[in-house]
Amino acid sequence: MWKEGDHNVERRESYSGYFEPGPLPPPTPVDRYGFIRSQPPSPPAEIARCRPFPERDRDEERLRKWRKMIGVGGADWKQYVMRKPQVVKRRIRKGIPDCLRGLVWQLISGSRDLLLMNEGVYEKLVLYETSASELDIIRDISRTFPSHVFFQQRHGPGQRSLYNVLKAYSVYDRDVGYVQGMGFLAGLLLLYMSEEDAFWLLVALLKGTVHTPLEGLYLVGLPLVQQYLFQFERLVKEQLPRLGTHFEQELINPSMYASQWFFTVFSYSFPFPLAVRIWDVFLAEGVKVIFRVGLALLRYCHDDLVKLPFEKLVHALRNFSENVLNPDILLPMAYSIKVSRRLEELRQDYLKTTNLPHQLQNVKSDKSTQPARKKKGIPLRVEGLLSFRQVNRGRRLTRLNVRPKKFLHAIFR
Repeated sequence: MWKEGDHNVERRESYSGYFEPGPLPPPTPVDRYGFIRSQPPSPPAEIARCRPFPERDRDEERLRKWRKMIGVGGADWKQYVMRKPQVVKRRIRKGIPDCLRGLVWQLISGSRDLLLMNEGVYEKLVLYETSASELDIIRDISRTFPSHVFFQQRHGPGQRSLYNVLKAYSVYDRDVGYVQGMGFLAGLLLLYMSEEDAFWLLVALLKGTVHTPLEGLYLVGLPLVQQYLFQFERLVKEQLPRLGTHFEQELINPSMYASQWFFTVFSYSFPFPLAVRIWDVFLAEGVKVIFRVGLALLRYCHDDLVKLPFEKLVHALRNFSENVLNPDILLPMAYSIKVSRRLEELRQDYLKTTNLPHQLQNVKSDKSTQPARKKKGIPLRVEGLLSFRQVNRGRRLTRLNVRPKKFLHAIFR
């Protein structure tokens, strides 16, 4: 981890010093979140029908309640949470108003406190330090939310901000450095807050300021990914036994469809309105919401999935229909699924059976503040990730040692 005083004396070139911004993309219609529309915008009359006055009045009332709850600049937040935690939980699950989302995310994640305790650190990381991952970051930047106007211009303001955040984190925590997929976390945060705010929220997530530290998702060997996939597979077998049996018969493993759910908290390929609603609850309640949403997706599509053969099953698990991805339908179903106690039991089971327990032994619960540590000498491989090859007598399951970089490239291709 980077410590103050480690920076070099000479000021380093920034990303903007390496590359000149490319030409501005042509003006295109965008949705309310800034993503390029795949279809032409609706006429005003249709928009009016889609947003009736009662709905707008309800949104304004919700916004008024949220402003009163957090106070000016979040001054009343902690006191309100202590007095009425269940009210806060209920309102977060209903969705944070988009205009307040960035501020509320910082408040519920604890990143605002980190920033105040580390003033000037981010600037030093960006300007005075070099990272071994700089070329990898530059290579991957254009793949992060390419359909959003903020990141469209090559080497433009959005891509520069994303580079700065990722580079700063790779210096701040050299054990993790930079791993493909982290760009979607940082990119999502940058759509709602400044570079420095996004950086400290990324630190809060990976180091576990409030909930379980997530740096194990990106450490050598991807230890936390392995644990989460183990837990998720067992939960599917227990809560959806018919589907779990069908997955076994068709040789379907969670690494084939659920890895990116954990790597990016559903921000990679899911509709943005659903992704930010999940993030609202994820930052407030922890990683268990990823398991809940994943199980809700499978439960909603259960009757269709159990009928599909291998090839169609893989496609369906990576391409859910639009009606499944409606936040107001999917999320209430997810909240009804109880997993907290069972997740802890499965974590203990995993640590007893895995050959890499030392990488996860510090991650004890959502209240843990101690990050998992990388131990030197760990083979660079992912145990339990499965590949499938066709043989004359049918499919045979083959266990491979998979390089994390190649595994991640396959996920985010």
